[in-house]
Amino acid sequence: MKRRTRIPLTLVGTLAGLGVATLTYAAGYERTRWTLRRFDVPVLPPGSPPLRLLHLSDIHMTPNQHGKQSWVRALDRLDPDLVAVTGDNLAHAEAVPGVVRALGPLLDRPGVLVFGSNDYYAPVPKNPLRYFNPRHKRVHGIDLPWRDLRTEFLAHGWRDLSNARGSLVVNGLRVELGGLDDPHLRRDRYDKLGGPPDTAADLRLGLVHAPEPRVLDRFAADGYDLVLCGHTHGGQLRIPLYGCLITNCGIDRARARWLSRYDRMWLHVSAGLGTSPYAPYRFACPPEATLLTLVARDTSG
Repeated sequence: MKRRTRIPLTLVGTLAGLGVATLTYAAGYERTRWTLRRFDVPVLPPGSPPLRLLHLSDIHMTPNQHGKQSWVRALDRLDPDLVAVTGDNLAHAEAVPGVVRALGPLLDRPGVLVFGSNDYYAPVPKNPLRYFNPRHKRVHGIDLPWRDLRTEFLAHGWRDLSNARGSLVVNGLRVELGGLDDPHLRRDRYDKLGGPPDTAADLRLGLVHAPEPRVLDRFAADGYDLVLCGHTHGGQLRIPLYGCLITNCGIDRARARWLSRYDRMWLHVSAGLGTSPYAPYRFACPPEATLLTLVARDTSG
């Protein structure tokens, strides 16, 4: 008869304590450890002046997140030339005023945006293990007032690039813009962009919420210089020396956050500023915004 192996109670207690400490850190501290990332991106023609681009994503605002609102509002001190928002601003039906307060003076700067799934639908409680099943059925919450938020953006002169093209002049540079509605909801309509952007522009900039390879491939093939995305939360829970466990989309884990090369273009995936109210934790992946300083390409070789 085999003897059962007994796990020492001290080991059980140690593991339980470690689990509680990790959850306390992830939910009570790191979730609000607002962080600014900075990257230089060599995408402009030789001799061009730098262009400061502030990328915000996945704010997931609820009405009483005053600390988040104050931190985002203070980003105006970075003096960005252009602000880009790549979706999932809302996490509550009454969050539009909070988003507007958070953006505050940034709304008076040139801005562009696309929407994400959590602009259209409220989050709902979910078993986190379902994300490991790529065929899991998506469950949407109530409709969110994204149209009210869009009205606020447009009233300040921002461009909604959801399945749309546009252009603007920023800091003396001509920027050609192309954006998509959220591929995570299959709302993207790339053909509406009408082909490649003007090659004579100083910068060809793309925006889309979820970094799905099927749309990134088309941006790259059409000659965009830089594409901005969000959605992944950088994995939200990352294991040191390993990285994220899952991206919740088709992008590979190595590109789940920050700046990388994707084919012939640059790709920046923001780890985002928020979480679902039903999964209020982050580990080794603090909430963040990114200041991208676009600089001239190196043509030396």
